[in-house]
Formats: sequence, structure tokens, C-alpha cells
Amino acid sequence: MDILLVVNMFLTGFDSKNLNTLYVDKNLKYHGLIQAYSRTNRILDELKSQGNIVAFRNLKSATDQAIALFSNLDAKDEIIMAPYEEYVQKFNEAYLELLTVTPTVNAVNDLSDEEAQLEFIKAFRELMRLKNVLGTFTEFTFEDLSMPEQSFEDYKSKYLDLYERSKGSQQKEKVSILNDIDFELELIHRDEINVTYILKLLANLKDAKPEDQEKQKKAIIDLMVGEAQLRSKRELIEKFIREQLPQIQDTENIPEEFAIFWTKERMDALKSLCESEGLDSDGLEKIIGDFIYTEKEPLRDDIIGLLKQKPALKERKSIAERIKDKILGFV
Repeated sequence: MDILLVVNMFLTGFDSKNLNTLYVDKNLKYHGLIQAYSRTNRILDELKSQGNIVAFRNLKSATDQAIALFSNLDAKDEIIMAPYEEYVQKFNEAYLELLTVTPTVNAVNDLSDEEAQLEFIKAFRELMRLKNVLGTFTEFTFEDLSMPEQSFEDYKSKYLDLYERSKGSQQKEKVSILNDIDFELELIHRDEINVTYILKLLANLKDAKPEDQEKQKKAIIDLMVGEAQLRSKRELIEKFIREQLPQIQDTENIPEEFAIFWTKERMDALKSLCESEGLDSDGLEKIIGDFIYTEKEPLRDDIIGLLKQKPALKERKSIAERIKDKILGFV
């Protein structure tokens, strides 16, 4: 449901965390105003930190009175967000802080130790938070900021590289100060950028003029690098672009051809995993299916049960951990 028209009791009684904007064309006041506005103020992860009210009537005075009545005279600055210009200023100040840590995008690669990496992560995370708030304003445009949009995307890619590196150190049981930092990937994830969206871009790529194809191809790869949910799929999609896309005549067949390609790659990867570790293929498929359905990682005994040759007791823990990591990577 995208738009809901509400009146009277439904206006003050409707409750959904996903609701973010209320368009008001009614003279609200006191408790009715507070209740109506509160339809939008349910927090939803880092993606939704506040509600948005678009008023078609002058409710400024009524809003101030209602807040003063039900809270206190000084609470207005805490309840009502600051003007757009203030968040622009905060973002620009946070950008200057980032530049003191990493003056250029490539400077992220040269950070000498984990303490320096941690400073970059905190600085860029603050930028993402402010960018998320700015995105709730209808007038938001990157042209108002001192940081170019491409620079933001480039830094974001480096940020995700550090996240991937920290995950690797966790799997290797390496002690790292980055293991305890919250990267808040919810600030990066955008539902509309998914495989379906990429397939639409591939259709445009197929129909593009030869001189424009390299530019569009790079744009697709850059988009995947900047999306936390697509980075793991990048290699496969690049392979599809390189090997399969030139053979497809009709762009309408791209989704079907991609599904065939994706299935084959998945089965090849499954077969390779079974052969390299000596696993029973049917049992592995069941464990993977259970993990996808329940989101509970497979148990050590279940993994050992997949092995055609049972290892010695002292080797079971390390072997089970290695295979579990491969299963999670496959999923």
C-alpha cells in the first residue's frame, strides 16, 4: 500500500512503522494534532529516523501550542527537526572531518593501522547518517553539499571494503578492533537496487550504441560495488555480461537467459563444493535449504555427517568450521 486517505478516528488510530509522510489538509490542534503527527514517528531501523509532515494549512502556531501543552515549552527543538539548511551545514562540517582522516578516496588504502581505519569508519558513518536525514527532505540535492555525489559513492565503496575485511577477520578468529564496530549497513541498503533492477540496466546496455556500452557497463559495475546486497553477486553478473549478453538477440529474453545462467552457476558451485570437500550432494542441498528457510547456521555434527570419509575427532572442529564458512559463502 503506497497511499492511504484517512479521516477522523482512522487518522489518529492508524499505526504502521513504514508510514513516513503525512499530508495534512485539516485544521488540527492539541491532542488531535499530536496523535495525527505521531502516525509518522515510529522508528524503523536506521532507514527511518523521523517522520515527515507536509501541511497544506498553516499549522505552525497550533503545532507549537500542542507541543508546549503535552511536553514543555523547551521541547520543540527536540521534537521538530531542524530546517534543511542546518543539516546541509552539519553534513559539510562532517565532510571536512572526513577529509582530515582521509584527504582522498585512495588515502583509505594507505591507512596505517586499525585505529586509523576505525577513525575513517566513524567519520564516514556520520556522513551516511546525515545523508539519510537529508534524503527525507523533498528539496534535497547533492548540489547543495560540498561533497560531490561521486566522491560519496567512492568513499562508500572503500567503507564496504573495510566491512568485508572485518568479516574475514571474524571468520579467521583474528582479534580485531573492527569486529566490534557497527557499520550500520542499513544506511546503505536500498531496496530498489536489486538483481531485477540490474537486469533492466543490462537490457539498456544491450540496446546502447557501441560507443556508449563501455560507459554503461562501468556504471553497472560501480553500482554493484556501492550496494551492500549486490557486492557478492558482482563476479557472476560481470561473467554474464562478458559471456552471455553478446549472444542474446532479443533484450526481452535477458531475464530468462539470466535465470538459466544463474541456475547453472549455482549448480556448478554446489558440485565444486561437494567434490573439493568430499560431501554428499543431497545432504548438502538439504542443509542449505534448511539454512535459507530458518536462517540458523548448520550444526557441526550435521556438517560432519555430510562427509563421505569421517575425520579424526581432533580434526572435526576445524574441518566443520571450514565447510560451514564455504556453505555460508555459497548461500
